[in-house]
Amino acid sequence: MDIDRIVEILERESKKWDVPVVSLMSRHDRDPFKILISTILSLRTKDEVTAKASERLFKKADNPYDMLKLSEEEIEKLVYPVGFYRNKAKTIKEICKTLIEKYNGEVPDSLDELLKLKGVGRKTANLVVTLGFNKPGICVDTHVHRIMNRIGYVKTKTPEETEFALRKKLPKKYWKIINELLVALGQHICHPTSPRCSVCPIKDYCRKVGVKRSR
Repeated sequence: MDIDRIVEILERESKKWDVPVVSLMSRHDRDPFKILISTILSLRTKDEVTAKASERLFKKADNPYDMLKLSEEEIEKLVYPVGFYRNKAKTIKEICKTLIEKYNGEVPDSLDELLKLKGVGRKTANLVVTLGFNKPGICVDTHVHRIMNRIGYVKTKTPEETEFALRKKLPKKYWKIINELLVALGQHICHPTSPRCSVCPIKDYCRKVGVKRSR
């Protein structure tokens, strides 16, 4: 499979689509703390909601010390209506407490250390590593997992399996950009059900694994 050609096409075509909100925010501000908190807020939440909630929250507190001064209730009000806003407010407080107690108020730049933070999974940790520190990482969410299996580049059952498969197979030069490209494709064309295959820019390279119905 010509992954170089696929990435080349997606880099060109993705300019027509909206990019994931955390990626967009990181273009203006690569603060690892803001990227970490915004990514947590973005889970199961629409991009426009995440963007506005992040903006409100960071106006009040843009570092772990100021964030800890806010009560959970204050954070809840600032980030509402993100999904699971009460749980996320609690998680944000706990993360900030840990950052201050164990990392001198700084967000760690390694995957292993980030994964020790409450509520931080591999997707979030990889995003912080790539967007916040510009270090190699592969952020695999449902879009990346679905599309990489659909085009036949990997054959895996979970996002975590996909991440490790891509670490072995995907050229390292594409690690940091693959999430943004495939999320944009997944949101606009390569939907979970009834993907828009007729207008997909990489349809000639896709094996359509598991696709029963398309447009």
